[in-house]
Amino acid sequence: MTRYVAFLRAINVGGRIVKMDKLRALFASMGFAGVETFIASGNVIFDAGPNAKSLEKRISDSLRKALGYEVGTMLRTTAEVDEVARHTAFPASELGKPGTSLHVGFMAQAFTPKSRTTALSFLPPGDEFHLHRSELYWLTRTGVGNSDFSLARLEKALGYLGTFRNVTTVRKLAEKYPPTRPAPAAR
Repeated sequence: MTRYVAFLRAINVGGRIVKMDKLRALFASMGFAGVETFIASGNVIFDAGPNAKSLEKRISDSLRKALGYEVGTMLRTTAEVDEVARHTAFPASELGKPGTSLHVGFMAQAFTPKSRTTALSFLPPGDEFHLHRSELYWLTRTGVGNSDFSLARLEKALGYLGTFRNVTTVRKLAEKYPPTRPAPAAR
């Protein structure tokens, strides 16, 4: 069994409210073990077999059927989440400046040279992007709410989905669910 974190898009934003106990029940009904949620922003931790791409589609399809709208699903193993949390995208001196914040975009596919160029063309003035594997690290100096960056426009240009989390959330996930943690026994 592999321990995953599902980063769900469109959970508890835009008036689409899903209680975490309902989300856990939906994942359990799909046959996943050790289901937990982490804060109410669409982070679900669970144990399943090793085929992440087929799991993403299965989860997305099941959630669309249960909730009545599309829920983009980006899976990462706990080892991958740990790598993302430890990755040095920007110097520490940049991260502590007033008004700055760092966010991680979990994208549905790894960046290719073409998609890398496309993503970088969406860089807001004064901010920085760092692309690494399937993640887009966004250092914003004006705040997410003040930026003209649009994930929806980027997704349309790339042709695939993504979802963002504050790096603090990612680090807390990595700390709470380290890759060496044994998976709980099935109930």
